[in-house]
Amino acid sequence: MRVDLFDFDLPPGNIALRPAAPRDSAKLLALDAAGMHDHIVTDLPSLLKAGDCLVFNDTRVIPAQLEGKRGNAAVGATLHKRLGLRDWQAFVRNAKRVREGDIIDFGAGVEAKAGLRAEDGSMTLHFLGDEPVEILLERAGTMPLPPYIAGKRATDARDAEDYQTMFAREKGAVAAPTAALHFTPGLMDALAQAGITHETLTLHVGAGTFLPVKVDDTDAHQMHSEWGRIDAATTDRLNAVKARGGRVIAVGTTSLRLLESAARDDGQMVPFAGDTAIFITPGYRFRFIDGLMTNFHLPRSTLFMLVSALMGRERMQAAYAHAIAEDYRFYSYGDASLLLP
Repeated sequence: MRVDLFDFDLPPGNIALRPAAPRDSAKLLALDAAGMHDHIVTDLPSLLKAGDCLVFNDTRVIPAQLEGKRGNAAVGATLHKRLGLRDWQAFVRNAKRVREGDIIDFGAGVEAKAGLRAEDGSMTLHFLGDEPVEILLERAGTMPLPPYIAGKRATDARDAEDYQTMFAREKGAVAAPTAALHFTPGLMDALAQAGITHETLTLHVGAGTFLPVKVDDTDAHQMHSEWGRIDAATTDRLNAVKARGGRVIAVGTTSLRLLESAARDDGQMVPFAGDTAIFITPGYRFRFIDGLMTNFHLPRSTLFMLVSALMGRERMQAAYAHAIAEDYRFYSYGDASLLLP
């Protein structure tokens, strides 16, 4: 499909630079067979049914943004994907000043050797020393806010908490599964009292999620890959939800992409551990999920293509136009939508 079919105009004022406080007070636009309705996130228990199951991503964002020097040249790095015990793929700023074999000094005793470049322009970094890389990042790194926020303000101490979900447990993401940022212990208690269960899986979100689609046709776009895992016990419980007539609602596009990667053509979920590069565009037949809670996405992005595949492109264009007119807040720290096809 033509990429420009997924374009829309977004006023800069609709881009959220901080999350709602409290988190579950954010707006929630619900789309279902009955139409389109404005809510807030605390209304979620009344919008779902007893027996439904929400699926969250329990990945934890690491301080993957690094600033350093190669000689006298300033170099920035955003870690993208773990390749090994001490090796990470990274998007490097001022990469033309870095050659294979160069040592980049990130300060605080953290150094990395530059390795091979990939086709997407990223570079392999091999971290020197014996300490676990996670400890090095805690010492020298900062939270890797999305470019549409980082370009407008500096990262600060609040982001260390704001940019983690309440489910964050498995370290490895360089971007948050932001739909889950809206959830609080109080909201989870209300959902449980309404008979709505939840499960978790792990997908380590990579910086590739922010890469723009630079081609004119979706068939020519190469999707980034991310590592994920769903264990056997979780798949058994999710299959049981479906067998009982409950709905599986993915919280976030990361959860959705992993659930669909692990689903068979017959609609059964199977355990999964590995990379997924699933690219969902209109025409895709969803095999397992029954709905999605997600934030509002960038124009021409793979994520807006995904929600268009779920609900229909024209319907999502209308929903986004409504959200803009009603001052919904967009992107990672923004408001949410509940999509029930």
